[in-house]
Amino acid sequence: MKKVIATLIAGLFATAAFAQAPATASAEAKATKTTAKADAKETKAVAKADAKETAKVADAKEDATAAHADAKKTKAKAHAKAAKTKASATEEAASAK
Repeated sequence: MKKVIATLIAGLFATAAFAQAPATASAEAKATKTTAKADAKETKAVAKADAKETAKVADAKEDATAAHADAKKTKAKAHAKAAKTKASATEEAASAK
């Protein structure tokens, strides 16, 4: 009976000592892994936001280029129409003399 009691008391002390032990390396590794994942996620989100912004700027430049090309085309048509009208008016003026 004394051996059983001694074993129980030794087990009790061992349990108490284990409970007071500092965190194991696996807990630190887990925390490090979680931190690394969070950093990677943040970096990915920042890169994605930068890509979206770059795409918006590129789209804006494309839109501006297209608008500029349309404006040039419209301006050229207007000049051609004006030249045609001038030539017509000159022709009419010459025929009226």
